[in-house]
Amino acid sequence: VIKCKAAVAWGAGKPLSLEEVEVAPPKAGEVRIKIVATAVCHTDAYTLSGADPEGCFPVILGHEGAGIVESVGEGVTKVKPGDTVIPLYIPQCGECKFCKNPKTNLCQKIRITQGKGLMPDGTSRFTCKGKQIYHFMGTSTFSEYTVVADISVAKIDAAAPLDKVCLLGCGISTGYGAAVNTAKVEPGSTCAVFGLGGVGLAVIMGCKIAGASRIIGIDLNKDKYAKAKGFGATECISPQDFQKPIQEVLVEMTDGGVDYSFECIGNVGVMRAALEACHKGWGVSVIVGVAAAGQEISTRPFQLVTGRTWKGTAFGGWKSVDSVPKLVTDYMSKKIKVDEFVTHTLPFDKINEAFELMHTGK
Repeated sequence: VIKCKAAVAWGAGKPLSLEEVEVAPPKAGEVRIKIVATAVCHTDAYTLSGADPEGCFPVILGHEGAGIVESVGEGVTKVKPGDTVIPLYIPQCGECKFCKNPKTNLCQKIRITQGKGLMPDGTSRFTCKGKQIYHFMGTSTFSEYTVVADISVAKIDAAAPLDKVCLLGCGISTGYGAAVNTAKVEPGSTCAVFGLGGVGLAVIMGCKIAGASRIIGIDLNKDKYAKAKGFGATECISPQDFQKPIQEVLVEMTDGGVDYSFECIGNVGVMRAALEACHKGWGVSVIVGVAAAGQEISTRPFQLVTGRTWKGTAFGGWKSVDSVPKLVTDYMSKKIKVDEFVTHTLPFDKINEAFELMHTGK
């Protein structure tokens, strides 16, 4: 058993608490990882807020991490101690019907236990002050050591800087894949990206790499425009600057609507606007943002009858074990940006400050 520091969420709506936790050794088919770097994501904040129907407490959050394999359980052959890895919140077992289907990346092998905050055998590897602590998204990267299933690990280039590539564990991969895998953006097309946080910027990067000729960024926070343009946005607008709905503005700006739109916020009203901003006959709108539990999307069916397509994406459609090492290679060869997404680097004990920075849009 390893004793180490972890940021424990004792209950909904409370700040994270730095505690000494005990991390049990990996069982069969499991891997214990020394986490070197982790990023914070709105999904962590969503669960911490209490809005997540799958949220269980007390829990160690975190799902964008990178580290070094410390030890492996019985039967693990894919990684060995010393390997550099990224933990994966969407695993890839290679055996379930989802893994065998090229149309999806949603491996279901450990979905049930992962959703309950437990390892595949139905137990936890974390204890703190004599209490069992739940796992989160199968990763729990807000701990100096974590245990994950071996199908939830991608072995990556040992030379990769872990404080950067940890972002490929969720946000960058999600946005980039939404553009290149889910939407399959084509050269010369016009795109609209709603929400210019990390995921939205990654969508813009994907649209640009795919050859889009016009990329319109939409956000209420104008402080985000300069960065969005650095990633490839050709123009940025705020819905507050117009008297009419933003979808009508976009339809006028683009002679009938955009070819591709992306919702990167998790707001069902914006999801509707993103669909309705699409061009009749061929427009495709991709939902990337996660809405709160119980919310529903709506539009007039005629929007779809007249040739628009509504899609969703999880982790950008990447088959995780196969794709994450390639994304790291693409970053190392400068095909995709990662460094530019990092705004602040903080010590682990300032993790609550990192959430504050995220909430204020900084």
